[in-house]
Amino acid sequence: FFFLFQELVSGESEEESNGVNLMEFSDEILLHILSYVPCTDLVLNVRKTCRKLATLCLDKSLTHTVLLQKDYKVNKDKVKQLMRDIGKEIYQLNMAGCYWLPSSTIDHVIRCKNLVKLNLSGCHITSLRLSKMLSALQHLRSLAIDVNPGFDASQLSSECKATLSRVSELKQTLYTPSYGVVPCCTSLEKLLLYFEILDRSREGFMLSGQLMVGESNVPHYQNLRVFYARLAPGYVNQEVVRLYLAVLSDRTPENLHAFLISAPGSFAETGATKNLLDSMARNVRLDALQLPKAWINGSGLLQHLKFNNPFYFSFSRCTLSGGHLIQRVINGGKDLKSLTSLNLSGCVHCLAPESLFRKAEDDIDSSILESLVVSCCNLRHLNLSAAHHHSSESIGNHLCQLLSRLKHLLSLALPVCSITDVAANVEKPPTQPNVAPQTFGKKVRVGIQTYPRNLTDQVNQKIESSVFWTLMGSLRFLETLEIIGSSFSSAMPRNEPAIRNSLPPCVRAQSVGDSEVAAISQLTYLQSLTLAQLPNIITGSGLVSIGLQCQHLRTLSLANLGMMGKVVYMSALMDMLKHCKCLRDLRLEQPYFSAGAQFFQALSHCSSLQRLCIVSRSGTLQSDAVMSFMASCLEVVMCHMFMGESLTVCRNLQQSIVRSFQADRPALNVVIFPLLHEDLTEVIRDVPMRHLDEITLFKSRVAEEPPQPVV
Repeated sequence: FFFLFQELVSGESEEESNGVNLMEFSDEILLHILSYVPCTDLVLNVRKTCRKLATLCLDKSLTHTVLLQKDYKVNKDKVKQLMRDIGKEIYQLNMAGCYWLPSSTIDHVIRCKNLVKLNLSGCHITSLRLSKMLSALQHLRSLAIDVNPGFDASQLSSECKATLSRVSELKQTLYTPSYGVVPCCTSLEKLLLYFEILDRSREGFMLSGQLMVGESNVPHYQNLRVFYARLAPGYVNQEVVRLYLAVLSDRTPENLHAFLISAPGSFAETGATKNLLDSMARNVRLDALQLPKAWINGSGLLQHLKFNNPFYFSFSRCTLSGGHLIQRVINGGKDLKSLTSLNLSGCVHCLAPESLFRKAEDDIDSSILESLVVSCCNLRHLNLSAAHHHSSESIGNHLCQLLSRLKHLLSLALPVCSITDVAANVEKPPTQPNVAPQTFGKKVRVGIQTYPRNLTDQVNQKIESSVFWTLMGSLRFLETLEIIGSSFSSAMPRNEPAIRNSLPPCVRAQSVGDSEVAAISQLTYLQSLTLAQLPNIITGSGLVSIGLQCQHLRTLSLANLGMMGKVVYMSALMDMLKHCKCLRDLRLEQPYFSAGAQFFQALSHCSSLQRLCIVSRSGTLQSDAVMSFMASCLEVVMCHMFMGESLTVCRNLQQSIVRSFQADRPALNVVIFPLLHEDLTEVIRDVPMRHLDEITLFKSRVAEEPPQPVV
């Protein structure tokens, strides 16, 4: 940015030679342009180019909010200079995920005397440093921090506690059993808790969910409006969150309007939680709700809870039937225009009238989905993944046809079997002769069907008449799309060894392949795309169409496409990558993936790429090609590869990358490790949470959390 503006000011730019000088624009236009420049560049570089920019770069509209959370080039010295120059002008500071900055960097935040909102999630900070910093921030009202082993609330000064007593919004990520600073926050209105406590220490000892000595203070929830808790797998996280909930069960805040608990696996209901839910049913009206599946399954809870103007519901993994969904949540099909985000991921019976005698693979009841679409016409985020939603042969009632009415959708997650044309499945046998079985056995040589590589020819092959093509054409403003096989599971789960076998795809999904992928290219504004377990990918030709048409694509995740014994779409993927100039995150999960010179040469065209993750059982890599790629793609700060190479090869390559590029890339995080190694989980625990949560681990992210500004 500095060199660009220097060129513009000196009059050497092409624009000025054509009679257009950027410096002649009005201040309002220049301020709008400058708002897209990282604050560190504005203050430390751009403002040095001329007097006009020196003034504009310090405008309050540009210094009021400073975002460093994904400024991977920022270092301790830049933060120090930034705080020295504009510290008093900063009211909101976001340093979330700046894991590479030393803890001493936090000391410079003291200069921001007028801070109202501060996010330090993912930053290294001790109890004493936190105390010293907060003592100086008397205007603070919103805080986000991590609570790590060794945190000691007794080290917080009285001045620090006085600041915390005025904080109304708190986000805590817990890596150790603790209340953190919650007991000090007596004016809390919004509490967001992320539980990341492991069940075992590095030495292998089992951990306890009991709080540390001296942590018996009771949280203050009397003013609470939002309670959100997200739990990582593990029983310790469940034990600790129950301690936070115990206070709520004694007295439910009257103003509570959002109650959300996201818990994987089994999280049993207890007498205390039942009392809490009963109290909520009597005393509050909610706008957002998410509960563990065990708290909803088989209970009449939803029948008694009252809602005001709900904007977010998540019933992920619940056995909620479509009948209950319509009657108890959508009030028999009444107007729910306020609902903007709905997560029904893993709700296998949510589009069926009842679940007692129904098989998960049976056809859906289109009238239930139609009621949902009509009542919730303003939905912006909808997740229907991890279930078999099979449409019947009724004309006009296909799931894709009904969803096409939701014109406001920005993000959508669907199972692969839900997008196939019913007629196509009737005409074609379930198993086509040119598709290899989805197993890890001996590689099978099959005849490859020739598919056209350009969009025009694909349209001529009648894909334009498919229901999925029509759906994609009607959702032109969609930004996030996930198409995930209903039986897909990643080879790399969180706290367990790598999965060696995968379940076969749904029979209805067998016909989904290149033509359906090509239909996605209609989404001009697409920014994030996930495709997993599409069995009928033959050449991957649709990927090329997406690369050409979806020029705003920033995140791409591909997993288990086509036959499992061979990467049939490699040529198309390399052609696609040559057009993805805005791509920042790439995740590939495919057995037998060969990360060689040709692949990395194609990937080098992605000049904006920042994060790369490859997960491949029996996959191979070429070390020289990886080094050349890292040298040519200067923005890459994360390189994770879990392949079939030996531990020695992986360690040598990882050390070479760190040794060659760490000095110029302070945020560089490199993990190269054998996928099936027994120590994989120990390696994973050291990955920064930002990368682990956003890209390394596979999961559906549509409607996973409530929309902003709730979280």
